[in-house]
Amino acid sequence: MKNYQAVIFDLDGTLINSLEDIADAMNYTLSSFGFPTHNYDAYKYFVGNGLMNLVRTSIPQSALENQQMVQLCFETMIDKYQKYLLNKTHLYSGVKELLDILSSKKMKMAVLSNKANKLTQQICNSLLKEWSFDIIMGSMEDFPRKPHPDSALFIAKKLNIPPENIIYMGDSNIDMKTANAAGMFPVGVTWGFRTREELQDAGAKLIIDKPLELIEKLSKIEE
Repeated sequence: MKNYQAVIFDLDGTLINSLEDIADAMNYTLSSFGFPTHNYDAYKYFVGNGLMNLVRTSIPQSALENQQMVQLCFETMIDKYQKYLLNKTHLYSGVKELLDILSSKKMKMAVLSNKANKLTQQICNSLLKEWSFDIIMGSMEDFPRKPHPDSALFIAKKLNIPPENIIYMGDSNIDMKTANAAGMFPVGVTWGFRTREELQDAGAKLIIDKPLELIEKLSKIEE
């Protein structure tokens, strides 16, 4: 795979399909406070920038004016999501095979998510325990959220690999912007939460429809 030495993966919408557990927890919260709920497709555009932002996007505009209500909804959502965390969440089809191949090629692998670090670690320790990830990072106070490149560059430094030799793989404009800002190779995936058009507009240099296409197509790319 040319000079690429590592792959950084987004988590939700890229390695795992967590949409229904997130939506179920948020809809439970909305119902608890008498607010309208949303269908699963709507949540594809609500997720990706942390759970507080999810709450702010999901509750009615009128409720946003009450910071105490926002905080209460957030605490309720977090409590319920921790219980729902792995009810329906699973690896996308083909991810296992991709990780197997990358591992056999001795590629370094990392996870970088805007999900809270504690929840990111819990999910990865359960669903990704078969593979050796060099770094797993969720959202932490020490780093600004993606698309700010600091966390991606921190991973590159820890891996001791130049950013230009790292593939960054994700399903949203946030991921593509992160990759470009960090000087990494941005690969967009269409099986996640967002559209091909969004990935193209955000600067994806490669878009794949199935995980194993990463292996197939990278060998044909002329940089």
